Amino acid sequence: MNKISVYIIAWNEADKIRSALNSVLWADEIILADSYSEDETAAIATEMGARVEQITFRGFGDLRNRAMAACTHDWIFSLDADERCTPEARDEILATVALVDPADAYYIPRRNYFMGRWIKHSGFYPDYRQPQLFRKGALHFKTDDPVHEEYTVRSDKPVGYLCQPIWQFPYKNLEEVVHKANRYSTLGAKKLQQRGRRGGMLKALGRGLWSFFHMYILKKGILDGWPGVVIAIGNFEGTWYKYAKLHELEENWQPPDSPPLRRE
Repeated sequence: MNKISVYIIAWNEADKIRSALNSVLWADEIILADSYSEDETAAIATEMGARVEQITFRGFGDLRNRAMAACTHDWIFSLDADERCTPEARDEILATVALVDPADAYYIPRRNYFMGRWIKHSGFYPDYRQPQLFRKGALHFKTDDPVHEEYTVRSDKPVGYLCQPIWQFPYKNLEEVVHKANRYSTLGAKKLQQRGRRGGMLKALGRGLWSFFHMYILKKGILDGWPGVVIAIGNFEGTWYKYAKLHELEENWQPPDSPPLRRE
């Protein structure tokens, strides 16, 4: 029987981590790759039988590589704290690793739930990120990628696709939409700077407007009602601030000198 390790990356996810862990209790090993959470995330994971590995955050690429290195079994299933494995996905994963000659890596579709409804458009279904089921050693992430980490599949076989979706809850509320736009735009600006890209306020506006149009019109977010509007606006904000923050890094604006003032 092929054993499966699950790793979950987390930072201050106390309100989500119990449900994520509950959905993978069927795995042979659960690793929580925690970046020194300041809440009860690590304590909850330990209570539920997961092995907690504390990893200093140096970007998501490095974090995922180190989380995979901590896994001890031949197969790895990657789950984020805002994702949930479904019974159907569990059964398909177990059947896949039991095949005589499976692929070495698989994409898994995700269904996204936001503002009280399943999102069917906006590029959110089927929504694939990097391969989430793979043999240990078959996936490697670019270590200096702070966000939206690039990966390499180390296999001569094509990447497979599973059919049964897992669930994702990308935003627990509107505050988290704003929070993620802010956090990921900061990391995204650093990634663009590493690549030698140039920023600018006009470019930031143009990129932001295009991202809104792409999400809301081309990806049919308009059919998702108000959640589609919020997702498109959040995408606009994240893109706008990413390029605006890149411009800020380039300019390195400093306040004017303020010499000591004394009574004459």
